[in-house]
Amino acid sequence: MMSDINVTPLVDVMLVLLIIFMVTAPMMTQGLDVDLPKVDAQALQTEKEQTIITIKADGSIYLDEVQISGFNLAFQVQQVMTTKGNQIVFLKADQNATYGSVATIMAQLRQAGITSIGLVTEPADRTVPNLTKN
Repeated sequence: MMSDINVTPLVDVMLVLLIIFMVTAPMMTQGLDVDLPKVDAQALQTEKEQTIITIKADGSIYLDEVQISGFNLAFQVQQVMTTKGNQIVFLKADQNATYGSVATIMAQLRQAGITSIGLVTEPADRTVPNLTKN
């Protein structure tokens, strides 16, 4: 009687799972779906640990993909900034969000002591004529 364990089927299954995860991992993008404005601008060099505040078209506010109320935004941003250690906040505002909500969030960030706010946009489509130039 043979008492050895045959590990060949286990290795085969593990290799198949490894290939499946390697193929599907790039497809699992994270983040919130926001319709960003499209502009011509240079990309900023960023750190790995970014603090991102997202304002959706309906006015809902997210701090790093967690929905928060705008009432205590300054306090929550200060807590996140102390744990991450960076001093820049990126603001992703939907192009249909009101100007007042974006200005209010920026004022609250200033109250929290944030002096560097980056506005996130998408590159402009060069095939569409620019309507701002006359």
